[in-house]
Amino acid sequence: MSLLKKMAAVCMTAGVMFATGSAQAKSLVVYYSESGYTKNVANTIAKHLNGDTFELIPAEPYSGADLDYNNPSSRVSREHDNPNRVVKLRENRVSGFADYDTVFVAYPIWWGIAAWPVDDFVRNNDFDGKKVIPVATSFSSPLGQSGILLKDMAQSGDWQEGIRFSSGVDEKTVTEWLDSLNLK
Repeated sequence: MSLLKKMAAVCMTAGVMFATGSAQAKSLVVYYSESGYTKNVANTIAKHLNGDTFELIPAEPYSGADLDYNNPSSRVSREHDNPNRVVKLRENRVSGFADYDTVFVAYPIWWGIAAWPVDDFVRNNDFDGKKVIPVATSFSSPLGQSGILLKDMAQSGDWQEGIRFSSGVDEKTVTEWLDSLNLK
């Protein structure tokens, strides 16, 4: 038995992972979703890349009435009109965040920007050394400046050009886009 095989056998017996020199990149999909469309996209990304997910949940959840953007006195309308708005999350940090190489930040578009519950996460994490890819969902709004605004807010990380999927996008469309990124 060669020395290399003996070392591998010893390492595996001792419960130590034996690597041949190339580590697999770890992907995380951080997402905020109220209607479920963004969650579906996030889960498709994580499944396709064998990555992890982290759901952003507001400390004070939104009700259906809170989300009525046609009502000027609804919570989201009041928050939109407040330039100093802060929507705190139950958790804004991911355990082991430093171990991830690629972070997808997925969100619905609200008033042409990322839904503001995403802001708390972006402001409170260090993206240094990470490839960050914004992923938006919307029935009709474009990606717009949402990814650039998040990048400016983060002040760290290698932020890539984002993508916007229509709400209800099919899995094939998402996986074809992922394959084009050559992340595996």
